[in-house]
Amino acid sequence: MKETVLQKKSKAFAVRIIRMYQFLCEEKHEYVLSKQVLRSGTSIGANVREAKRAQTTPDFYAKLFIALKEAEETEYWLELLVETDYISQSMFENIYSDNEEIIKLLVSSTKTIKENNTK
Repeated sequence: MKETVLQKKSKAFAVRIIRMYQFLCEEKHEYVLSKQVLRSGTSIGANVREAKRAQTTPDFYAKLFIALKEAEETEYWLELLVETDYISQSMFENIYSDNEEIIKLLVSSTKTIKENNTK
């Protein structure tokens, strides 16, 4: 089965989050916030991938909605990391924009599923 744009982007985002986590631990010696963003940021792609094998449309929707919630949580941790100077403004803007793009894809996907199921 061909990988979707959402699957590709969420996996690439997870790799970036892992690299940022490594940077935060090794260079900044920050372990608490970085662990939180690692957990939520990698969970997005994991839930998108899990949705691929959903048994029903409601199950598919639920997995994508969980991914959306994880993306929103990731946004929060990224904001805290930049506001406490653990990451630079340019690093923040770059990864934050990727997260925003994933959020838009997830919002669009969940909205479409919900609209199609109410017809």
